[in-house]
Amino acid sequence: MSESLRLNRAQWDEKAPAHAVSRGYNVQGLLDDPALLSEVVRFDRPRLGEVRGLRAVHLQCHIGTDTLSLHRIGARVTGLDFSPASLAEARTIAGRAGADIDYVESDVYGALGVLEAGGFDLVYTGVGALCWLPDIRRWAGIVNALLRPGGRLFIREGHPMMWSIDETRKDDVLAVAFPYFETPEPLVWDEGGSYVDTDGVTFEHTVTHSWNHGLGEIVTALLAEGLVVTMLEEHDSCPWDFYPGRTVEGADGEYRLAAGRERLPLTYTLQARKPSV
Repeated sequence: MSESLRLNRAQWDEKAPAHAVSRGYNVQGLLDDPALLSEVVRFDRPRLGEVRGLRAVHLQCHIGTDTLSLHRIGARVTGLDFSPASLAEARTIAGRAGADIDYVESDVYGALGVLEAGGFDLVYTGVGALCWLPDIRRWAGIVNALLRPGGRLFIREGHPMMWSIDETRKDDVLAVAFPYFETPEPLVWDEGGSYVDTDGVTFEHTVTHSWNHGLGEIVTALLAEGLVVTMLEEHDSCPWDFYPGRTVEGADGEYRLAAGRERLPLTYTLQARKPSV
């Protein structure tokens, strides 16, 4: 196991129980209302189209709220994550919701060791996943290998421009402080909190490694695998408060810059299809 993988898994293992009771993940709301979808899946529901009956895999599923939502709109879904603590929470949530969801433990690059190659109609990835992967070209190869001919990738992700911005500034300047493009060495962070409210929980595993990937790098990696990009939509919003003090929450639960929101894309939705044989 690489040092980056070890550090990142320790962080997710520790945060999973806190996330499962956080208001940001709204697990209790999902359990109380069998028709409710996670905010991330609900935002992209019109773009997802019909998934009923599709065999889907959710890569980097964490505690499985988006996975449960895919199940609720009809997909036969498997969740994959490298954090056993996250998977334990996901299985508990699925069990309490009465949802028949399979969960398997692996990092993305090892997915073909636990999942069937060419066995999926839909590969789904949610917000905040790709930044934990050092090699976007290798990721695209895994996606392609998992898809059956005619299957598709669906991803909503933080925009690489958003990841490159210094969110600690207090003035009105949007300053690029971090790499936009993929770099050989990771960005090293030491942060004690989380991106959702965890009611003051103190975490011990605070050091993480991450990488940015330019939008062109992501698209090029998919094209190199022979996938056909069918949608690329940039959004002025994201589902968490990425820039405290500079963003406002909308009625849809998404956060946008309070002023000059046209200056910066915060997330994007991308779809790509594997050609039929």
